[in-house]
Amino acid sequence: MSGESATAEPQDAGLRPTDGGSAAAGRLPAEVTSFVGRRSELDDLGHLLGTARLVTVTGPGGVGKSRLALRAAAAASRDFPDGVRLVETAAVKDPLLLGHAVLEALGITDSTARPPLDVLVERLADKRLLLVLDGCEHLVAGCAELAAALLRAAPGLRVLATSRESLQTAGEHLLPVAPLPVAAPAGGGPPDAVALFADRAAAVLPGFALTERNAPQIRLLCRRLDGIPLAVELAAGRLRTLSVEQIVHRLDDRFRLLTGGARTAPLRHQTLRTTIGWSHELCSSQERLLWARLAVFSGGFDLEAAEYVCAGDGLDADRMLELIGELVAKSVLLREEGDGVVRFRLLDTLREYGGQWLRSTGEELRLRRRHRDWYLGVATWGEVEWFGPRQTQTAERIRLVHPNLRAALEFCLDEPGEEQLALLLAGTLWFYWVGSGHLGEGRYWLDRALALAPEPTAARAKALWVTGYMATLQGDLARARPALEECRRQALDTGDDRALAYAVHRQGCAALIGDDPVRATELFEEALWHYNAIGELNSNVLMAMFELGIACLFQGDADAGQIWLERVREICEEHGEQWAYAYALYAMAYSEWLAGEVRSARAYARECVRLNHLFRDLLGIVLAMDVLALLGTEDPEADLVEARVLQGAAHRIWQAVGKPFFGSRTFNGPYRECEARARAGLTEQEFLDAFETGSGLDLDAAVRRALR
Repeated sequence: MSGESATAEPQDAGLRPTDGGSAAAGRLPAEVTSFVGRRSELDDLGHLLGTARLVTVTGPGGVGKSRLALRAAAAASRDFPDGVRLVETAAVKDPLLLGHAVLEALGITDSTARPPLDVLVERLADKRLLLVLDGCEHLVAGCAELAAALLRAAPGLRVLATSRESLQTAGEHLLPVAPLPVAAPAGGGPPDAVALFADRAAAVLPGFALTERNAPQIRLLCRRLDGIPLAVELAAGRLRTLSVEQIVHRLDDRFRLLTGGARTAPLRHQTLRTTIGWSHELCSSQERLLWARLAVFSGGFDLEAAEYVCAGDGLDADRMLELIGELVAKSVLLREEGDGVVRFRLLDTLREYGGQWLRSTGEELRLRRRHRDWYLGVATWGEVEWFGPRQTQTAERIRLVHPNLRAALEFCLDEPGEEQLALLLAGTLWFYWVGSGHLGEGRYWLDRALALAPEPTAARAKALWVTGYMATLQGDLARARPALEECRRQALDTGDDRALAYAVHRQGCAALIGDDPVRATELFEEALWHYNAIGELNSNVLMAMFELGIACLFQGDADAGQIWLERVREICEEHGEQWAYAYALYAMAYSEWLAGEVRSARAYARECVRLNHLFRDLLGIVLAMDVLALLGTEDPEADLVEARVLQGAAHRIWQAVGKPFFGSRTFNGPYRECEARARAGLTEQEFLDAFETGSGLDLDAAVRRALR
């Protein structure tokens, strides 16, 4: 990361002031603060300036387009013997004055009646010069026409522009600039946004330094500010009167907080509100309305979601694609593409600004309801698709919309009369909470919704069995058993056969984890009878079969257990189901270990880890990982250190799930056996060191270790 100051070295060989003009106006300004980060962008921009004649740096307000362009122009100055000249077009209000502004920057005074463009064409025809047009967005058409005319007339001229939208003229090459990274770089060290804050904070508070104590709050602050350099610098300036923690707490009113930029900065950069307002003024009325409505989204969204939520009442559905394209072009929306799907995102700062406008229109409640309805539909369709060959795609789709699901749930819980829909949405998402490692969050939403909506509805019944299921998986039987019993009683009172089947099934899970496999077997068999009676077949039913199979194994009935596990495998293969199949693989690995078939047991356990890692299902991963650790002690030349490393890695994952092995003695059996073997074959220090090594592995590293 670069922390040095760079001063431009203007080259004036070919353009000297004439007739009283001064070239000083167009010289690149010296940097007065250090330049932080942007290594790759500088490299890319330097390459473009060497190959393209018109380059436009685009990005949202406050992202650092001007600073980047000026640094790149200074670095490229040696390649332009006739100089590098800066034209601050943001200060020009009338496009007819653009030519005059360029003349002034070049130090050319012409008192004739000739049009400025004619003078420029004449003077630049044989020059090798770099012209920087900074801040073109408000006169984008005029800047485009000027650049095109000058480039046609002067073969040695190159133009570097900065704008919140492209000039859209022939030969233009774009360099989009994103906010500074807020995630730690792979090579170590602080993220660029954090480094910028620390640098500017040291200028405000001499002696300020990034430490282990203040780093978490600074990282949080930079994330909340989207890594927008202007916002980060303004926040650092507030350290004169506030601590970092106080700044974070006041960010909900960031537009009032983040003021007080340098007096010498352009007016549009002196406060965050003014910077964003500058972009807002450049939008058409339709674009402003769409910007406001898009503020209901949290995180990314796709075109279909935007069309459903925002179209109508002043926004023609047929124009949505065009309007979104215009907001992308103006750097209001960020475009993101992955797996062949394009998504869009408002930076949080721009979303908050749009939200203020949305509230002023009186449309916020209507838009938030439409937003909720869309994501309730996404969740409902996801639950349907969870049983089938598109499970992994469904998990990824729900992961992408997770921030919007949170926003929808928050709306339902905050808005009176929406509590039943909160129950419905949180309960419908059971497959995501359980299957993608979000047990804690799922319980958070369900507990809030259940407390607000005590009426015995179908939505409450579903929320109860989902809550009981997740509490069971966390080893919290004190919460699971009352929730499941309430669901069972309500189902009997209301004649809800589906809720009854699920309640009995999950009571079987609680019995199994509570080390009562006999009672668990009875409940699983009863649940499967109910499922069959109502014609239910999905991933939950397959899990009941898997759980019945492992209950049989725990009782020593390997034949019965194998029958149920084979049944699960057959149905999964027929329907393309992978999630329940992964759990069946864990049980198969356990069964093969009991039978002394170490090689096949290891193959099943590894496949279980691999599949569950696709879903980010922590529980499925850790169960199989503990079995793999035990299997590692079975070989004649067992690597006991590696087995203990896997136990350490599994222990760390358990901390993110709940009680290790659900607090169950039965499920804990393989771990205890592996632990005893490792302790017997290793020194105490080797035993402890290996476990510590495993505990230091993150999830992906632990999975790689298990699968290698």
